[in-house]
Amino acid sequence: MKRRKTRIVKIGRVTVGGNAPISVQSMTKTDTQDVKATIRQIRSLEKANCEIIRVAVPDREAAACLGKIKSQINIPLIADIHFDYRLALAAIEEEVDGLRLNPGNIRDKRKIKTVVKAAKERKIAIRIGVNSGSLPPTYQSRVTQSPSPLSSACALWGREMIKACPEGSEGVRGYSLARAMVESACDYIRLFEDLDFHDIIISLKASEVPATIEAYRLMAKRCRYPFHLGITAAGPPQTGSIRSAVGLGILLWEGIGDTIRVSLTGNPKEEVKAGYEILKSLGLRKRGPTIISCPTCGRCQINLVKIVKQVENTVRSLALRPKPIRIAVMGCAVNGPGEAREADIGIAGGKGFGILFKKGKVLRRIKEKTLVKALLQEIRTIG
Repeated sequence: MKRRKTRIVKIGRVTVGGNAPISVQSMTKTDTQDVKATIRQIRSLEKANCEIIRVAVPDREAAACLGKIKSQINIPLIADIHFDYRLALAAIEEEVDGLRLNPGNIRDKRKIKTVVKAAKERKIAIRIGVNSGSLPPTYQSRVTQSPSPLSSACALWGREMIKACPEGSEGVRGYSLARAMVESACDYIRLFEDLDFHDIIISLKASEVPATIEAYRLMAKRCRYPFHLGITAAGPPQTGSIRSAVGLGILLWEGIGDTIRVSLTGNPKEEVKAGYEILKSLGLRKRGPTIISCPTCGRCQINLVKIVKQVENTVRSLALRPKPIRIAVMGCAVNGPGEAREADIGIAGGKGFGILFKKGKVLRRIKEKTLVKALLQEIRTIG
């Protein structure tokens, strides 16, 4: 796949955009004022390979804790700001690595310009994060207007913005939610560019997968800023991971996206895990173990579900290592090595026994009760 060309934006020491690897983000679920709990959660996420972390800043007390938090973590810190622009200014004073601003919640141009100027002085990047549920009223109303009026998005902007007017937009009928999200972001970007500020990352999240895809596709035609991908309020871990994989997977396969967050209701480590699995499934990140296993059928004569869980739990620590490894756990000793021939190492079961194989070649036959142990010993020899 060919990735969309974007400008480079730095979030602390992490590069977003250009040819940089697509980074995986998460957000803390703790009260930001509880500094110890927040740091503890971030450190746990660091161990899970989270590369950028965002924290909620609902009030001045939370903002005052940002410097303490940043001083004790090892990944870039983004302050999530809504409603009160003064919280963004306070976060900048605490030397965060980035801000997230929502055009739907901070709309006063004077206040926006104050924040942008302060961020520019400190060289702090800003994510313009549009959510479908918090569009400004003027944009919400356009979704149902027909025909829709042309907005300021139909204009030639600065050097980073391409002509924002979609093909044949004159007389467009049925204004979509996605287009309203894009125009909300574009009008915000114009304020930034008027101040010669270009350290911008854009996100256009809806809880509906089709609307999210449409919004990012539209925006990709209009600018060269890097994108933060996500499906907002995706849901609990299982269903939320599936919805995120569908939406993000489509966009990533089209070359769209520079950093991602899988928004799940639950432990934030699950967000990071899901994010990496999405990227690994498309060959966009190669890090740590990838486990492939068969769904089982009538030929399976071992407790494959139990064995897969044992392997998954045991190799979890391998996620910390940069070197990728593909591990196969198959239920049939006849077809296993052939179906998983691309695996670096694997096992396949029989009745009371199994085989250990590498790159499709059988190494030896092993009793079922020692299959997992033998597999792990062989993984260690790979390094």
